Amino acid sequence: MKQQSSNIQYRQEDASYFEQRGLSRYAGPWSLWALGVGAVISGHYSGWNLGLSIGGWGGMAIATALIAIMYLGLTFCIAEMSPALPHTGAAYSFARSSMGPWGGFITGLCENVEYILTPAVIVFFIGSYLGSIFETPAAMQPLWWVIGYILFVGLNIVGVELSFKVTLTVTLMALAVLIVFWVSAIPNIDFSTWALNIGSDGERLEGGGGPLLPMGLGGALAAMPFAVWLFLAIEQLPLAAEESVDPKRDMPKGIILGMITLIVSASMVLFLNPSLVGVGAYALGRSGEPLLDGFAAIYGSGLAKVLALVAIIGLISSFHTIIFAQGRQIYSLSRAGYFPTWLSVTHGTRKTPHVAMIAGACLGLVIMLILFTGLGIDQGSAVIGGTLLNMAVFGAMCSYIAQAASFILLRKNRSDIPRPYRSPFGVSGAWVTIVIALVTLFFQLSDPTYRIGILGVIVWFAVAIAYFALVGRHRLILSPEEEFAMARREATGEDAETAPAIRPGS
Repeated sequence: MKQQSSNIQYRQEDASYFEQRGLSRYAGPWSLWALGVGAVISGHYSGWNLGLSIGGWGGMAIATALIAIMYLGLTFCIAEMSPALPHTGAAYSFARSSMGPWGGFITGLCENVEYILTPAVIVFFIGSYLGSIFETPAAMQPLWWVIGYILFVGLNIVGVELSFKVTLTVTLMALAVLIVFWVSAIPNIDFSTWALNIGSDGERLEGGGGPLLPMGLGGALAAMPFAVWLFLAIEQLPLAAEESVDPKRDMPKGIILGMITLIVSASMVLFLNPSLVGVGAYALGRSGEPLLDGFAAIYGSGLAKVLALVAIIGLISSFHTIIFAQGRQIYSLSRAGYFPTWLSVTHGTRKTPHVAMIAGACLGLVIMLILFTGLGIDQGSAVIGGTLLNMAVFGAMCSYIAQAASFILLRKNRSDIPRPYRSPFGVSGAWVTIVIALVTLFFQLSDPTYRIGILGVIVWFAVAIAYFALVGRHRLILSPEEEFAMARREATGEDAETAPAIRPGS
């Protein structure tokens, strides 16, 4: 048995281990496009607008442009790495090949926070909408959450073909709702009067005509965390690499088309929603349902319940697609032994990671129920809708930094890896991504709500790292991404003394 300084040990499993963890291929470029766009689209319905109260319309526009640049840099990095390393592990796989097992594990943890908590928050908002529509008491909110998880985890378990068909359908429906809004809004806008109705003191300006940057450049930078909602989760596409028919061809197409779609949609929403007569940037910056407010201004509030049903489509789209990503993310870390391996067993006939999806859903639901019952309905709801969401964003930003760093290291140290697609921005694009992500993190930490959420992330990291240090690193499995990383290291002639120990499976 070989030894190494970090004492990483691998187990070599036989074919039956991987047969119990098989996936089936179905996704083409449009399925991947829908997976990426569908995961993000709820952020175009709400969430982004809160940045208007911090930076004004011009500040939010600058913040959106900067965040779009960050995501363009990230997505082009991913478009290069994913077909070169076409494994379900995605961010963990990229970091594993560039920074070793510890780097892969930490990056996987960052993404895990995002994919456990984001669907929990989305189903919370779905429950809020449904409770309003059907006039159920606030105490019954957990019932809507359970129904949501059962329905959409169930759809994802039934089979990858059905999952992608549902993804494509709800994504197209969510986009159709946005397009109807854009077309309806264009004849009803007055940009100067309504989009520029915030003064330098943050108060409403009657009659509008206020400054483009009422809070200056600092306000624009402070609005960056809210602009993230316009693009958050587009990075999940590589998690479907082993279910893509031809990931080397289709993954770059899917993610680039998805990013173009989101940039167009974000630009339209940012310009039209605050410019609507009767809405305005000031009111929108404090709204929980900005798209609903826009529809109400155009068609009247008498259609409130119908409009609420329309607005829920975007939430459903994101919930369904992130449940898909959640399962694959847990599955990949489990299959390689970073998480307990029983989590990666797939359905015998459906070939979907049902155990991982159920476990992830249960963990998210348990966290929600503890907060809801322990803190009370009002405070618990505030924490679920705010703090958990901020924790997810923190995990996402950390994973973006790690993925961009992986791109730089792979370009530098693994130039031998065949790259079917190469990022036109190269290493400079990755550095831009890192810088903007760090600035975004700084302004997240400036908000007390974000700081409280980070304590929860730190606790989760501490528990998971302790598990890996004491148990997990001695029980890793030679999964496809691990074998790929080790084979490349041997090909570059790395010292055999630093190679991890390998032992036969039990």
